[in-house]
Amino acid sequence: MTQDRDQDIIDAVHAALPQTLDDLRDMISIASVSSQAQHGEDVNRMADTLVGLIKLLGWDDVRLIQAGGKPAVLAHWPAPEGKPTVCLYSHYDVQPTGEVALWQTEPFVAVQRGERLYGRGTADDKGGLGLHLAALRAFDGKPPVGVTLLFEGEEEIGSPTLDALLAAHRDELEADAYLICDCGNWDVGQPAFTTSLRGVVDCVVEVRSLDHAIHSGEYGGVVPDALTALCRLLATLHDERGNVAVKGLVSGRAAEQLDYPEERLRAETGLLEGVQFIGDDSPVDRMWMKPSLSIIGLDTTPIALSSNVLIASARARISLRIAPGDTQENARDRLFEHLRVNAPWGVQVNCSNAEANNPSQLPFEGPICEQAFSAYTRAWGVEPVLTGTGGSIGMIASFQQAFPQATILGTAVSDPHSRMHGIDESLHLGDWSKGAIAEALLLDRLAR
Repeated sequence: MTQDRDQDIIDAVHAALPQTLDDLRDMISIASVSSQAQHGEDVNRMADTLVGLIKLLGWDDVRLIQAGGKPAVLAHWPAPEGKPTVCLYSHYDVQPTGEVALWQTEPFVAVQRGERLYGRGTADDKGGLGLHLAALRAFDGKPPVGVTLLFEGEEEIGSPTLDALLAAHRDELEADAYLICDCGNWDVGQPAFTTSLRGVVDCVVEVRSLDHAIHSGEYGGVVPDALTALCRLLATLHDERGNVAVKGLVSGRAAEQLDYPEERLRAETGLLEGVQFIGDDSPVDRMWMKPSLSIIGLDTTPIALSSNVLIASARARISLRIAPGDTQENARDRLFEHLRVNAPWGVQVNCSNAEANNPSQLPFEGPICEQAFSAYTRAWGVEPVLTGTGGSIGMIASFQQAFPQATILGTAVSDPHSRMHGIDESLHLGDWSKGAIAEALLLDRLAR
């Protein structure tokens, strides 16, 4: 009987996918880049589009909520008596495109090539929105359990007002389980539940050595220029092996030492021939349980505008990923201290913080997790892997703090080849459909 019911749900999801794919294409066409002011209207249009799609399910309780930031979409389907409530989360804002000329096709035009759908937001995270819609459409919009939808518009800028939203709408958002569809699968054809995430501290460091630029020939060799000083300072952030050299940061080891061959890492990342990996310990420890630090931007004189002067000031943007067990406050303080103490030649250093999120650990235990494991195994045909991730999804820590008794599941539509945040972002459509089936099966199992 269970197998027959599962098959009915699988068939219903497949029937819902064509329309949902069309809706996903439409969503991708909306440039909802939350970090860029010129896309403010696109962000609002994306939120309004989601409200319309949810109302088409037959739901009446659908509205936009705000706490001084971008709008979030909140919707409810009441739980039948004695049934649990599940909150389905995804975010509708996306990253900037980067250099558009490097994309094979227009970033905001969804294009299918083979089994993948290309476009900004396909995998991060509008594919998650579509997955939720397909699962709900399998029940004709009337799921067998209570469902709350929270579709956020600020995840790509660190969810700055989410805590305020959770506090203001706590009663409406309280649920037995939260499905956070914003993590990553282990591989194409291999689902995963994420059990640990790193946090992040994003800062800008400015180095100043002069109150104005001066002739590099007349004063070079005596007066330090800011850009050289900045380069020397940034070089102190790693040791010779590439390990983060900032003292006082937390490091750990992954409970599950999953095999991550170097050949796979090279294929996934596009590491050039002859370039070595950095750091010590296993790949999963380095990516999931230890801090990492990257220089992701520089403000200085472009080569095309450069002249023979000593540069007076220069800035760098630093992204520090922090390990589970650490806190954003400790990591920020340790990073700022390192930058000030290691500044060469007495140059002035100013550090400012743009974004910070705490790391998370998600225990995979209890009856809801058991039902999830069963549903995802049925949908995918293979058992899910429990993984960590090196990425940062700060709102998971916010959900944990607001609802400590609930089960939180980190699920995904992306895979290691999705290039989230990068050029030619894509979604594997076969895995997308399996994810929708898995979610629909889980909602059904939780009602039994």
